[in-house]
Amino acid sequence: MTKLQTNVYDILTNLEQEMIDLRRHFHQYPELSFEEVNTPKTIAAFHKTLGLDVKAHVGERGVVATLKGAHPGPTIAIRADFDALPIKEETNLPYQSTVEGVMHACGHDAHTAIAMTVAKALVSVKDDLHGTVVFIHQHAEEQDPGGAKAMIEDGAIKDVDQIFCLHMENYLPVGTIGETDGPILGASDDFFITIEGKGGHAALPHDTVDALSIGAQIVTQLNQLTSRKVDPMKQAVLTVGSFHSGDKANVIAEKAYIEGTVRTFDKTIRQEMSEWVKQVTDFTARAHGAKATIDYQFGYPATINDKKTNQLMVGVAKDIIGEQNVIHLEPNMGAEDFSYFAEQIPATYFFLGSANEEKGCVYPYHHPKFMIDEDSLLIGAKVLAGSVLTALNK
Repeated sequence: MTKLQTNVYDILTNLEQEMIDLRRHFHQYPELSFEEVNTPKTIAAFHKTLGLDVKAHVGERGVVATLKGAHPGPTIAIRADFDALPIKEETNLPYQSTVEGVMHACGHDAHTAIAMTVAKALVSVKDDLHGTVVFIHQHAEEQDPGGAKAMIEDGAIKDVDQIFCLHMENYLPVGTIGETDGPILGASDDFFITIEGKGGHAALPHDTVDALSIGAQIVTQLNQLTSRKVDPMKQAVLTVGSFHSGDKANVIAEKAYIEGTVRTFDKTIRQEMSEWVKQVTDFTARAHGAKATIDYQFGYPATINDKKTNQLMVGVAKDIIGEQNVIHLEPNMGAEDFSYFAEQIPATYFFLGSANEEKGCVYPYHHPKFMIDEDSLLIGAKVLAGSVLTALNK
């Protein structure tokens, strides 16, 4: 741990309450994806008071703030998302959401407050910085097509050499982080199928083309894909989450509607799964005289951590919280549009433990009772700041 890192960690400790207050402000005034107005204004104003070069409306609603150190060096970025979810909050916190039906149930309020506080700490030592730090505040992570891609296209990571990102995690106790090299989150794609048959009376099935029965066969066949088509040494998940057909017991359905999701890590498997879903659906429908319409939508790609970038962060984290509290995780099939940043430049995405059973912080994200232990914020700020400082001196 360098003298500069120790100094910055002390500054962050002194800013802890301010960071918590920032987080609570954002928590009280959440804004949905692609509807963020006041949140980016608040973020931009904060960075301007620090003297940073601020660009608003990046990719439509994002904010990019740039801190130039006194000495030449690489350009390192921190990404923090700031959108909320359409969930009615049930935490009864004194600072719970004031917006009916909208809640920060995924920790984006904390991500934002952490990044802003790191910026304030680093500004105070900018004369000692060798390089540039870019704070990327991203809108609309929660809703396809997301905000990351638009921000990248608008120049958010132009000249950036490396990027770091954290996410709150209530499956990990406060005082820990979760990390992994390589894939950490999956690609997320959705499919929407309509089966068109020929309806009729239940007593006369020979005069019909039973869309419900055909749809059931398609669901069964789709669920065979991951076990019979995908290399067992690779990973894929296919889930049919919705199947609707028919209205009455004595009527054979003319149409059936199927919706599902596919999660993968490997790019080739991702493409093949889309082709297999279409093939199984089309062939099964035609074999029974029905017509199938398939809308297959590619969503966020897999999030792949760069090993060197991740291990840099791991080394910093071990100095802060101890090696025993840096937990190696297996990748999971959740999805994130931070993946677009990671496709372009060396990146790492890690989970910040925020659970505390004694404080009731046990519910997962996207739950109406989601709460975090705010003691986690200082840990996250230190790990991000320390990672940036280490990267600048590489």
